[in-house]
Amino acid sequence: MSFLFPSFLWGLLAISVPIAVHIFNFRRTKRVYFTNVAFLKAVETQTKSIRQIKHWLVMAARILAIACLAFAFSQPFIPAESNVAVDRRGITSLYLDNSLSMESELNNKRYLDIATGRLGDLLGLFKNATSLQLVTNDFSAQEQGLYPAEKLRDRLTTIGLSGTPRTLEQVYKRQENLMARHSQSGKNQLFWFSDFQKSTAGDLSAIQTDSTNQIFLVPVQAEAEKNVFVDSAWLNTPFIRELQNNILFVKVSNSGNREARNVVLRLSLDNTQASTASVNVPANGSATAKFNFNLKGKGYKKGQITFDDFPVTFDNDYYFVLNASPLIRVLHVYGQKPEGNYIENVYANDSLFTLQSYSAQNVDPGLIKNSDLVVLEGVTQLSGTLPQDLQDFVRQGGSLAIIPPASPAADSYGRFLSVLGMNGITSEKAQGALPLAVPDRNNPFFSDVFEESMRQEMNLNLPNALPVWSWASAGQQLLTLRNGQTYLNQVLAGSGKTYLFAAPLNQENGNVAQHAIFVPVMYKIAASSVRQQRTSFTFDENPISLTIDKPKPNSVYKLRRNKTEIIPVQRVAGNQLLLEIPQGDQAADGLTAGYFELVLDNKTEQIIALNHNHAESRLQYYSPDELRAAFSGKKNIQVFDRIDDDAFSTAFQQQNMGTNLWKFFLYAALFFLLVEIGLIRFMK
Repeated sequence: MSFLFPSFLWGLLAISVPIAVHIFNFRRTKRVYFTNVAFLKAVETQTKSIRQIKHWLVMAARILAIACLAFAFSQPFIPAESNVAVDRRGITSLYLDNSLSMESELNNKRYLDIATGRLGDLLGLFKNATSLQLVTNDFSAQEQGLYPAEKLRDRLTTIGLSGTPRTLEQVYKRQENLMARHSQSGKNQLFWFSDFQKSTAGDLSAIQTDSTNQIFLVPVQAEAEKNVFVDSAWLNTPFIRELQNNILFVKVSNSGNREARNVVLRLSLDNTQASTASVNVPANGSATAKFNFNLKGKGYKKGQITFDDFPVTFDNDYYFVLNASPLIRVLHVYGQKPEGNYIENVYANDSLFTLQSYSAQNVDPGLIKNSDLVVLEGVTQLSGTLPQDLQDFVRQGGSLAIIPPASPAADSYGRFLSVLGMNGITSEKAQGALPLAVPDRNNPFFSDVFEESMRQEMNLNLPNALPVWSWASAGQQLLTLRNGQTYLNQVLAGSGKTYLFAAPLNQENGNVAQHAIFVPVMYKIAASSVRQQRTSFTFDENPISLTIDKPKPNSVYKLRRNKTEIIPVQRVAGNQLLLEIPQGDQAADGLTAGYFELVLDNKTEQIIALNHNHAESRLQYYSPDELRAAFSGKKNIQVFDRIDDDAFSTAFQQQNMGTNLWKFFLYAALFFLLVEIGLIRFMK
């Protein structure tokens, strides 16, 4: 037998009080005179014997009552069967996993409800403890204190699902940091009530536990069933135009061990159903659905993919945003003002483009960063910061079209273009202009350039060109001369593209700019320069990066949904706005999956779509045996098999808390007090 509070055993010294009372009779005797002394002596002898027995019995009852009270306050118990036992003098930290995966069901009950019920039973074992702590995935401020069991039991009724997944390493560090603020004698014990989902639990081997802390892993789980979710969605082209056929691809995944057949997906745009598709998704695999749709009107369109899949429903909706017919920002940087104004004539007369023209000596680097396409025309010598600004622009996803001057500085351009993947630039003077070769109609670049009736025509009337330089073959040849020399080349550098022309656009070097092919080629270059639209983001993707036009210093952007507004942590880097989405209890009630407006000065700048982490949808769990193997060698960690059994708390108490005896000693103290009363009252 052991004692939880052995200091109360000093109370056994109180036994000396009834002993002293019974040994020393402090009552004064009073002499009484009687006439018949012989008779009085006989009665006195008989009464003294009985009274002596009564006194000893009363003293024994009082001693036993006091001793039982001292034992009761010291809380004796029979030690636990397990070596990993609970130390009731330390802090008890309870982690309840309320991630979205706990929405799964076992015997028509949610995992979260099962875990909450068993945690409530466990609190019944600690009902007299005051050093209890409850941690959830919210990591909220109210989790930082120590509370009695009844306080935590009341809070269990208010816990709902959280969209913020936490790794077990994050949970342990959270519990350890909170317990460090409340130093108490005795060992601490940590409980993890979770489904131990593999995709969110993190690297179990990275968890470095303190050997003085006792950790109890309490899994609640069943076999992984079919769960279908949308993994991602993307467009076939980065550019969307209204009233034209557009294609959206949707990747659908199945995390279960059973095939999902005939899953019907519905595509809605601005709350109007636009298309449907049906797919069969293999077990632990994925499939791609294809949607054809048309858009009417420019601007942001709210898209949604919906389907029916039970019992896990939090991932049955996928939100995304399409920007229909966005303006393509073209920056024209020239050396000398061109005579024909060919670039301005192409882009300035179409509402699809916004064109700005500047001399290479006066161009602002900020304009380069905020452009989709930079056309560098007729610049003889690259100087200053312009080469570096253009290289950074291409690496970050921009498109650069270079039209050479009549006499380019090959050395200057050679160093500049070598960074972008083009080598061997040499100046040359051809003897005469050569016609262009027939373009490869199978090249995706020319997919919309030629009419179908002309696709079989081989003898096209193509323009002539007189190159002023040449370079080593690199990237993709878009247009060539009849002699095989490259006229227009495309090279990928970083996440951007570089287009290099072999000849200027003036009439002395050919008539390409006057030919009908020039306009569609320049249109295709501009259309291909539009950076791939990011259709959606996830809540845990911190920070998310948004492209903004003409950022203002000290601007404060807000995220608004319905009437809820939050101001996320933000910073501006160039034309990129970096937002950190609040997590856990910092997230407002409106931060659920859906659409959010990016607001500046009460004006909507953009619309973005936020979805939950896909890792929550992958319903594979660590089994108890896998958990034991992962934590093998750590004697302070105990793994339970399952907690769907109502006898969990009883089994846990016997194995890890022992048997409490204080109640029995309290009952014994009351019994001996009643014996004392009975002896005094009824024993004559």
